Amino acid sequence: MKFLRRQFLQLVAGVAAPPAFSRIARAQTYPVRPITLIVPASAGGPTDTIGRIVAERMRRSLGQTIVVENIGGAGGSIAVGRVARAAPDGYVIGIGHWGHYVVNGAIYGLQYDLRNDFEPVSLLATGPLVMAARKSLPANDLKELVAWLKANSTKASAGTGGAGTPAHVGALFFQKITGTQFQFVPYRGTGPAMLGLVAGDIDLMLDQASNILPNVRAGSVKAYAVTATSRLTSAPEIPTADEAGVPNFHVSVWHAIWAPKHTNKDIITKLNAAVVDALADPAVRQRLAELGQEIPPRDEQTPEALGAFHAAEIEKWWPIIKAANIKGE
Repeated sequence: MKFLRRQFLQLVAGVAAPPAFSRIARAQTYPVRPITLIVPASAGGPTDTIGRIVAERMRRSLGQTIVVENIGGAGGSIAVGRVARAAPDGYVIGIGHWGHYVVNGAIYGLQYDLRNDFEPVSLLATGPLVMAARKSLPANDLKELVAWLKANSTKASAGTGGAGTPAHVGALFFQKITGTQFQFVPYRGTGPAMLGLVAGDIDLMLDQASNILPNVRAGSVKAYAVTATSRLTSAPEIPTADEAGVPNFHVSVWHAIWAPKHTNKDIITKLNAAVVDALADPAVRQRLAELGQEIPPRDEQTPEALGAFHAAEIEKWWPIIKAANIKGE
């Protein structure tokens, strides 16, 4: 009888305990099947390329394939919403950049909360912008560019890839801290905008290094500064904005990985460890450097560091964007 009673109590305990126990067990054995990485952009673009480089190396650490799924539309907000609504089991995660996880919150009416509906995994890379101008523009450095813009405020123009793009928001910030004014000329993407700059149809443009540097090296445009605290490894000849005379002009199209809110901490730790391993791989570092990306120091690759950085970026950029009344297209 005692034996039967003991069996009964063990059975009852087993039925009552599973929720918490099973979550712990799943976290300990994670991952046991392929993971989906949601990319809020089309295949072949910078975000997709960075995601695939890192995901392939993470596979070695996690022992599971990471399947990349590209979902475009609405500035990436459809894809990010998919991550927000996914089960918090670590099998759907998302990569996104500054525009997806900061700017979109100020220009779209989102169906999710960028500040509260995600668990940060790790910052991957930062891609500062480069301030460039048509090669015939008379200013020879950033200070001279500011002076030229102030003298030509009614006719100066800057190209953008559309409303709310890094080129647009970055140039708004440049206006704010330098007291300059110029007209914005929106193009259907940064590629066409760069063609406009090369042709001399517009005066200046801010864009990621991977788009601007080939044209700088071809002599098609001139570069004045990089919007980072240190010079680009891929272009050490270009000074920082601080060095060039416009202090605190810092803009970065950073990329990071996120998981749905309430994802088990042990799963976040495993994902973060896989990212850290990937970013320490010389082959990964080389490929990201070729894209004009800077890898953050190890202490900035933690979930906690990404969470704090993300909050600071929202605090910095939302007032600037909302003051300009930018609306998503």
